[in-house]
Amino acid sequence: MNTAATVPPQASGDGRAERWSAHRTSRRKELVRAARHAVHRLGPDASMEDIAAAAGTSKPVFYRYFGDKTGLQRAVGEAVAERMQAKLQEAAAVASTEHDGLRAMVDVYLQMAESSPNVYAFVTRSAGPDTAGQDAMPVHFFSAVTAMIEAPLRHHLESRGGAGIDLTAASFWPPAAIGMVRAAGELWLRTPPGAERPGREDMTEQITGWLWAGIAGPASRRGPGPDTRSNR
Repeated sequence: MNTAATVPPQASGDGRAERWSAHRTSRRKELVRAARHAVHRLGPDASMEDIAAAAGTSKPVFYRYFGDKTGLQRAVGEAVAERMQAKLQEAAAVASTEHDGLRAMVDVYLQMAESSPNVYAFVTRSAGPDTAGQDAMPVHFFSAVTAMIEAPLRHHLESRGGAGIDLTAASFWPPAAIGMVRAAGELWLRTPPGAERPGREDMTEQITGWLWAGIAGPASRRGPGPDTRSNR
């Protein structure tokens, strides 16, 4: 069968499809960025209508691209996680030790939460009882963040040959670490400024010390964390 005549239309069609796909991808990124800015200003309870108005478009446009509010939260969460990943890679590039690398991870997380608590709340909680699949979004966000620390953890364990560490139990450390950082970080955010709330650097050092004591093992443990009694 001679198919030569059908090739040009197919190629043309593929070109249009690629251009349309690129347009949709670009437009989606614009909407995610606009939504993030809107939530930063309006708060995590902003409705889809409020977010769309702040973005200068209509609510149906957001539904067309994201399906529902959970879909939008997931997309914003992915964008936040990508920015965190980039900052983590930058921090890891200058970290001289595994301990410094861990500190950088904690600091990036707390910095993200502190710089925009509204966006942080938006991507780490369910959209509400009227949204299908509401529990999937926070799990997705924290799974992405957990994945960021799995590779450096494996590198740390392999470089030490597992000395003093139960490798099977250690595989549970990344999600446990994120759980600790999240719980401590969110309590820190809710604490009013004052004597009872340490600065971000002090909080970073404290959480890093707790995490390092749990994974470093006797052979490489640096000792007790920084003395924070002077801050009390």
